[in-house]
Amino acid sequence: MSESAYAFPGLCRQWRQQRGLSQLALATAASVSQRHLSWLESGRSRPSRAMVLRLAEAMSLPLREQNRLLQAAGYAPRYLESLLDAPCMELVNDALHKILTHHLPYPALVLDRHWNWVMGNAAAEYLLDLAGVSLTESTFNLAEATLSESGLLRYVRNRETALPPFLQRLRYEASVRGDTAFLSKIESLARQLALPQPDEQVDYEPLLPVIPLVLDLEGVQLSLFTVLSTFGTPQDLTTDELRIESFYPADSQTREFFLGIGSPPQE
Repeated sequence: MSESAYAFPGLCRQWRQQRGLSQLALATAASVSQRHLSWLESGRSRPSRAMVLRLAEAMSLPLREQNRLLQAAGYAPRYLESLLDAPCMELVNDALHKILTHHLPYPALVLDRHWNWVMGNAAAEYLLDLAGVSLTESTFNLAEATLSESGLLRYVRNRETALPPFLQRLRYEASVRGDTAFLSKIESLARQLALPQPDEQVDYEPLLPVIPLVLDLEGVQLSLFTVLSTFGTPQDLTTDELRIESFYPADSQTREFFLGIGSPPQE
C-alpha cells in the first residue's frame, strides 16, 4: 500500500462528518455495508478506485476534492485542471465570451472558486471603473472587495439587508468545498463589519423576490440583483469551479443608466 493511501481513512471520515452523515447514512447512500465503511475509515481495508468515487459521489464532493480523496487512497486523480486558454478549453472560452457579450448592456463577469475576477464584459469593467477598481494592476477579488470598507463596501447603501445573505452564500460555498483557508479569510473580514447577528430581530420592508444591491457610485445611484450560473456537466476542475455572475437592474433608473451607456460593437 502506498504511503498516501494511509491518508484516506481520516480524510473520508472528515468529509463524512463535515457533511453531517453517520456511518450508516453514508453507507446507505453509497450502497455499501456499514461494516465495510467502518473498516475503510479505520484503515483495516483499502478502498478500490470505484469505491472511492462512489463514496465521493454519495458525499457530493466537488471535483477537486474527489481528486484529493483518490490521491489519499493511492490512486491517480480523475479530473484534469486546464488553463482557460488551453486548446481543449476553446469551446468553454468561446461560450463564456458569448454569454458575457449577449448580456450587454448589463454587467456580467466570470469568477473562479475564490471569487477572483477571470473575465467580464464592458459593462462590468465600466461599473468597476466607476468604483475606482483597476483590473490591470493586480488580481481583483469580488468577495474581499465587497466585505472591505476600503473596497466596494463603501458604495453599498443597503448593507444591512444585502450583506448577511452574501456572507451566508460565501460561508456555504466554502463549507461545501471544504475550503478552510478561504472561510477563515471571509470570517476575518466579517468580524470587522457591524452587521445584525442572526438572532437579532430586525424590522425590514416586505420581502422582495430578490435582494437588490443598492450602490451609490460617486452620485450614480444603482439598484441591481444578480443571477449565478455554472456549468451543468463539468469534466475539468476549471469548468467545475467557474461561475458567471450576471447583474440585472432592479429599478427603471438603473435600467435606463445601462441602456444609456450602450454596448460596444459585438465581434
